[in-house]
Amino acid sequence: MEQLQKYFLSISVLLLICSCGNSYNDLSSLERKQKSMELFQKEFVKDHHGPLQGSPESMTLLDEIIELDSTNCDALRELSVAYLKRGLPHEWKPRFDKAVECNPKIWQPWRGYLYLWFYRDYKKAIADFDASDTLTPDFIDAPQGHSVDYWRGVAYLGLKDYQSSAHYFNKHIAKVTEDSSEDWVEPNAFLYLGIVYYENSEMEKSEFYIDKALQYYNGISADSHYYKALLQVSKEEHDKAMISIETAIQNYNDGYYCQRDYVEEIRQIYPEQLKELKDTLLIQISEKKL
Repeated sequence: MEQLQKYFLSISVLLLICSCGNSYNDLSSLERKQKSMELFQKEFVKDHHGPLQGSPESMTLLDEIIELDSTNCDALRELSVAYLKRGLPHEWKPRFDKAVECNPKIWQPWRGYLYLWFYRDYKKAIADFDASDTLTPDFIDAPQGHSVDYWRGVAYLGLKDYQSSAHYFNKHIAKVTEDSSEDWVEPNAFLYLGIVYYENSEMEKSEFYIDKALQYYNGISADSHYYKALLQVSKEEHDKAMISIETAIQNYNDGYYCQRDYVEEIRQIYPEQLKELKDTLLIQISEKKL
């Protein structure tokens, strides 16, 4: 039945396109823009978000909407999504670039987010995040739910520019705390800041923020316990580190670890890492008892 419904939906979209196509040439420029927006709102948004997003039917409808109005920013952006998720950057980028040209205030910071996560192009991501400060000086943009300061922190971590990364994570945390309270800060921000300080050999600061992450994760976070174990190893607290790594493994097995759809996390942890650290600790503890 579900396949039959999709079939009839596809046919209805094609019939809509065929029936309307011949009349488009008679429309004025303003009428074409209005028709483009009408199709986007009444047909695409209503029927093509969710499971159908990026489907051939959805892409066909978006092509028609863009043919009516090549400056329909939302349609341009939506069409690019299908190519991005298929791993076709040569098809994604020109379409998304057009959306950015059409409405840079909205889509430039979003392009930075996509550069960051899908292409690991940290420098281009930072350039887009920086541009958003100029475009919207009265507020901080937040593509995909996090501020551009947070995303800059991630991007600079990717570049191993630890000073800049710490600056932007601290700026993000301070702003959220000032506007709301520390309880509203994403635990990931504390985790990332702890990782930044760990990789920069600032162990005391790292432990402070890893403990803060564990506090707000309610003690359930494979990533946080993994870095806690590494910090304890650095202090030769091997017995404590063993407890931490065993907790990390249990949390990981229960699904409590950082992960993202479509792409790998920055500093993604894997079971092999956890096992390797546990095996190393077993040897160290055994040797200590001899």
